Amino acid sequence: MSDRREFLKESGLFGLSVLASKLISNNQLEAIEQIGKNSNGENPFKLPELPYAYDAMEPFIDKQTMEIHHTKHHKAYVDKLNATPSTNIDYNSNDATKCTHVDKTTSAVIRNNLGGHYNHSLFWLLLKPNPTSANNIPQGKLAEAINKEFKSFDEFKKEFSDKALKIFGSGWCWLIDQNGKLKITTTPNQDNPLMNLDYERGKIIIGLDVWEHAYYLKYQNKRADYINNWWNVANWEKAEELYKTK
Repeated sequence: MSDRREFLKESGLFGLSVLASKLISNNQLEAIEQIGKNSNGENPFKLPELPYAYDAMEPFIDKQTMEIHHTKHHKAYVDKLNATPSTNIDYNSNDATKCTHVDKTTSAVIRNNLGGHYNHSLFWLLLKPNPTSANNIPQGKLAEAINKEFKSFDEFKKEFSDKALKIFGSGWCWLIDQNGKLKITTTPNQDNPLMNLDYERGKIIIGLDVWEHAYYLKYQNKRADYINNWWNVANWEKAEELYKTK
């Protein structure tokens, strides 16, 4: 508070601040200053550590891309979220719940950066080191559901790859569970199927980042090659876990 008062004095706004303080209670002022903080007064958004080394996805996703993607792009979403006030987010809820509260009235800064943070946090978990690329296919209940909905894993893989390839500009391709039915859907920018927007909504099972920053250093404009190689490191164990979570 003392730093705030000094700033107001130096900027010639101290008198206005005193007047505002008479109109706004101390509790209300404290609440305004706590926007963007959780109940402990800390920044609510944290950059998660990766559960593997930056070179763990070689040769399919290169070390430099993973490091820049995580420490620059993802970190930027986190930093912007923590610096941006928002009155319509429950900062003590989990990030998935926060996403469900995003709608057309949500500011673009919150929408884009919350989506960027949540999408990437999940994306890292949906990657798994697999240097041999052998037999990287889903198992269990998810495999059964994919075969039922898409006839075979190969048919699912083809449809998912085609939709990811055809996303215009930047965005994400998703496998979602929509009321017990698996669907492939896409969203632009950093939107996702949890948000209350004009896209297919549902529980996320798999998500693929097709922004250029996810692949351009290694693949340049060859998005199809990136998608084809991504299948080698897709984490089907995590996808199975997400699918079975109620």
